[in-house]
Amino acid sequence: MTEESIDPADAAIETEATPDGGRTGAYTVRLELADEPGELLNALEPIASNGGNLLSIFHERGNVTPRGRIPVEVDLECHPEQFDTIVEALRDAGMNVVQAGREEYGEELTVLLVGHVIDTDLSDTLERIQTAAGASVTDLALSAPSGTEDVSSARLRLATDPDRTEDVLASVRELAAEKDLHVIEPQLDPGGDA
Repeated sequence: MTEESIDPADAAIETEATPDGGRTGAYTVRLELADEPGELLNALEPIASNGGNLLSIFHERGNVTPRGRIPVEVDLECHPEQFDTIVEALRDAGMNVVQAGREEYGEELTVLLVGHVIDTDLSDTLERIQTAAGASVTDLALSAPSGTEDVSSARLRLATDPDRTEDVLASVRELAAEKDLHVIEPQLDPGGDA
């Protein structure tokens, strides 16, 4: 009988198993980047170097967040255990990670809020819609033609589960009433679809 030597690196590869049987999942990471050359490339490097496979990138340079940054949405595929490592690597690289997770929404709605949107704390409004309403704010367009102290409007694109559409709209209505904002919402058909 002969004795074989096994390289420890090969042994680690052979015995490594993923908890989900080797399946990958789709994830979305929303970032806010500085409007500087190379920032998008800097954001993609931690994803690639930690095993993420890019599915799509939505980079709308003409749309600036309230913090003066460029919103970027990256859809990627990776093993579930890799995702936390990717998010941590993005933050370690100085990227502003606004939201990260598995996207499982199937319904998209657009609502318009009109009134003193900015003065009633837009950040609070967005956070409460996402937590209380169970929706994800996927896009925001803000208009304040006479400055921040006058009437403004915000167009919000919301993603949610198809069976939660009416609950989301009810939460938006309640929040708008509390902040004295007017809501213009999509008309739903009797089946509940927008």
